[in-house]
Amino acid sequence: MNLNERQRKVLKRTFLDYQQTAEFFKNPLIVQRAEGLYYWDVEGKRYFDGIGGIFVATLGHKHPRLMAAMQRQMETLSFVPSMHGIADITLDFIEKLGEVTPGNLNYIKPYSGGSESIESAMKFTRQYFKQSGQPGKYKFISRYFGYHGATFGAMSASGTGKRKTAFEPQMGGFLKVFPPTYYRDRFSSWEECNRFCAQMFEDVIINEDPDTVAGIIIEPIGNTGGIITPTVAYFQLIREICDRYNIILIYDEIITGFARTGAMFAAQTFGVMPDIICGGKGLSSGAIPLGAMIAREGMGEAFYGPAADDVNFAHGHTFAGNPLACAVGIAVIDEIVEKQLDHKARELGDYLAARLEGLKQYGVVREVRGRGVLRGVELVKDTHTMQPYPELGSALKRTALKNGLVIRVDPTWFAVAPALIAEKSDIDELCDLIEKSLIDALERVKP
Repeated sequence: MNLNERQRKVLKRTFLDYQQTAEFFKNPLIVQRAEGLYYWDVEGKRYFDGIGGIFVATLGHKHPRLMAAMQRQMETLSFVPSMHGIADITLDFIEKLGEVTPGNLNYIKPYSGGSESIESAMKFTRQYFKQSGQPGKYKFISRYFGYHGATFGAMSASGTGKRKTAFEPQMGGFLKVFPPTYYRDRFSSWEECNRFCAQMFEDVIINEDPDTVAGIIIEPIGNTGGIITPTVAYFQLIREICDRYNIILIYDEIITGFARTGAMFAAQTFGVMPDIICGGKGLSSGAIPLGAMIAREGMGEAFYGPAADDVNFAHGHTFAGNPLACAVGIAVIDEIVEKQLDHKARELGDYLAARLEGLKQYGVVREVRGRGVLRGVELVKDTHTMQPYPELGSALKRTALKNGLVIRVDPTWFAVAPALIAEKSDIDELCDLIEKSLIDALERVKP
């Protein structure tokens, strides 16, 4: 699309996430409306939303059930002073979410999004140990290439170097190990590589002193590393390590939660339970900001007691548990459960993965990864050397928009996460657009 002078002028007064405004001017997108699986820009061009916003629109855009829930709540109550009380609809949301969380993970605090949920989980973990007789436990171990949010604590837990260097020094007490994809070419099998990478957590814990390590934070499927999908044994080993050293295991399910991987949570997809789940994004299907920290119920006991003991969780946010957001969250959960969208995600995901595997015919796809409808495709120059192909990714980002397609493109991989309202015919449309865009990109970069 073309930008007029007013749009250019206003764009120079703000900034776009993780991109230069001058670069955005070369391939701009200004969205005017959205519905279902599609966006329309200000010129009326339609785009297939192949990434659910940014892994957000689980139920697509402008879902009637969510709009109706928000409207009903808006007419009743839109805000509660959080230091004085709590909304009845917020209690309903906590109860509803606790009905679909795995195991005894039903100690819940709603927030305004994923970064707040991550910050809360880390503060909760540190204070939990201070009030449980182990005040020296404060360090967190996470992974390089992981992304946990843009606030300082979440950023310090993240392993995305260039996104952090402008704000250094980072907060202390955060350590990193590498994800399995980093070492995969050094092992004879993916399974062996995953066992090695899981063991790295214990090596760090031992050498840091287990009495100083509070938590491990990981995305079950790592987004910014290219939809990194470990083995089940990887999670089992990390769970055993956490149990051995009394360490809290935190799953960042901001992207993987709420049916996207074929179960309500990726914890259920992989069959290994954490101590805390952080949710966001798809919890409101993008209709309104909403997140949640979901902990083992027993952990909450450390924050319950006489006023004289002063053991309340020393944390809060103005819009945490907002009534409008909670009403939408209830509607999202009800829609997923009633329509069995977790099962649908498995079926659609298998079909989507098979279609994406077909792209291997072009000789530039190393691997298709992911679970359910969360899938990633790694791009290489050829399948013999497996050399990364960032030029192709950069070209694909441009050709996709030109062809009316919105997907997540990193220079060496791309990801898709279509909404669960999609049918097989929609997956065909998505994959046809991806294939056309890949062919167009190859024509741009290959002599």
